[in-house]
Amino acid sequence: MGTLKKVLEDFKNGKLSVDEAEKEIKLFSMKTIGSIGIIDVHRDYRTGAPEVVFGEGKSDDEILEIVRELVNEKGRCIVTRLNSERAKSLKRNIKGLHVESFDKAGILIIKKKEFQVTKTGGKVAILCAGTSDIKRAEEARVISQEMGCEVYVHYDVGVAGLHRLIPAIEDIIKNDVDVVIVAAGMEGALPSVVAGLVDIPVIGLPTSTGYGIGGKGKSALFSILQSCSPGLVAVNIDNGFGAGIAASLIANRAAKFRD
Repeated sequence: MGTLKKVLEDFKNGKLSVDEAEKEIKLFSMKTIGSIGIIDVHRDYRTGAPEVVFGEGKSDDEILEIVRELVNEKGRCIVTRLNSERAKSLKRNIKGLHVESFDKAGILIIKKKEFQVTKTGGKVAILCAGTSDIKRAEEARVISQEMGCEVYVHYDVGVAGLHRLIPAIEDIIKNDVDVVIVAAGMEGALPSVVAGLVDIPVIGLPTSTGYGIGGKGKSALFSILQSCSPGLVAVNIDNGFGAGIAASLIANRAAKFRD
């Protein structure tokens, strides 16, 4: 089985029939890894988002096996939701590849040394209300960068000191950003405030930061869902990955037609 481009060229040149080309393309779609799973090796072609490995609930051996297959197929593998100890353990067992560890984000990126992320021209801004929200904001940042976006970050700009938000809004306007991710815990007010100040989509990322009743992200999520600021949408609690994917899809689509 060659590359997808070769299959299309062979079909164009009459070397493959429609049925043969269809069969070859189907073979590209999925790859079974023993008895532990099936990876979607062409998710990025189909959806614009890469196949990503969710680290929680998998053993190191399972993750390493999936990493080997994905890097072999795609040149890169992204593993999310790893604590620092697991990330170090995995890193020690990965040989001959370039490994980047993002401890705050809980992400490992494993690449062939020649792999390069293609810059798309998409622009994503990421704001977070407090220092406790940075982990989830960083998860969104790393994912957005791996999807080719330029990312502008402004951390610790929550409503408890609203004046801190002004430089962030100025930066968003100056750089003509396509979409904003706003991470907030506690009462989750910051996403609503930002959505009332900019003319681009805002993705609210509620985090599990808070006290007592409504803590662990519930109050922040409800606040975003009940917001009176139009143009604000929400992802699930602590879902920095989902926020990064959604924002990058918006930004990359905007960049595609910008010129």
